[in-house]
Amino acid sequence: MNILLTGIAGFIGHALAQRLLSEGFDVYGIDNLNSYYDVQLKRDRLNTILEYPNLIFKQVDIFNRDEILDILKSQSFDYVIHLAAQAGVRYSIENPFAYADSNLTGFLNILEGCRHSSPKHLIFASSSSVYGANQKVPFSTSDFVDHPVSLYAATKKANELMAHAYSHLYQIPTTGLRFFTVYGPWGRPDMAYFKFVDAIMNDLPIDVYNNGKMRRDFTYIDDVIEGITRLMLHPPQALESLNHSASNALYKIYNIGNHSPVELLYFIQVIEASVGRKAKLNMKPMQPGDVLETYADVAELNHVIGFSPNTSIEDGIAKFVAWYKSYYRKDRCSKSSLTV
Repeated sequence: MNILLTGIAGFIGHALAQRLLSEGFDVYGIDNLNSYYDVQLKRDRLNTILEYPNLIFKQVDIFNRDEILDILKSQSFDYVIHLAAQAGVRYSIENPFAYADSNLTGFLNILEGCRHSSPKHLIFASSSSVYGANQKVPFSTSDFVDHPVSLYAATKKANELMAHAYSHLYQIPTTGLRFFTVYGPWGRPDMAYFKFVDAIMNDLPIDVYNNGKMRRDFTYIDDVIEGITRLMLHPPQALESLNHSASNALYKIYNIGNHSPVELLYFIQVIEASVGRKAKLNMKPMQPGDVLETYADVAELNHVIGFSPNTSIEDGIAKFVAWYKSYYRKDRCSKSSLTV
């Protein structure tokens, strides 16, 4: 089976590519290798998979309409897994146009390509950020999500609406995945857990927002990959979508989360235990675009694929810290862009 995987040099994309390639799938991976964070980390991720004979990699930006349409029209993809996006809640305040280019125009290019190529299943990345100011927990895919608190979240909500429209108009089986704070080896340096470990290892203070009075549903990368690979082979059926909308589109949304929120201060204690050092805490007020809690209801995911994320924060952080120490053991200054 032939798969188009966008964002293959990204955190989730790289981990998914490893899984698919090792299981014998033919993967056509694309990525623009942008400089939002350390490009060398992205290249190093790619270097772990480039020797697979069943991989084709092309450096291309999803904003490039002609290239994206040509790839989708010229290849016969059984599955399209779209993970490429401009990530980051806080960066969306600094550079909003990057989100319009990648998350809106780029996603439209993918949808148009799928319209003309008719894959068996389109899977795309949404985010738990769409729940915004939602006060009800756990977060359910049936919840009202029209109160985003960041532009990033708004673009992800827009992605869900765009995907539904294309699924309805062109009968494209489509699944959106609301990821909840994914972490683990090869992760993103802009994420809090990565910054915390880096700072503690280098004896620097860490910024703790809202005085640590927040809870996050941290989801280990291997659990996310297990969920995606199982869902790939379960395209939505028309009647299933009636649980979530008034249409009969071949369309479905799932939460991918650990359904076990962790207090931020306890999370820091777990990191301290894994690193073997105490953190220097710099307490700060709530940041714009942040939310107090995320908490995934994954009952429906478990019902459909017989699996839900379950890796404990203690095990997951220990694995990340082990990777961090291994990756940065040599040539520390040239690899890390985190410390100053």
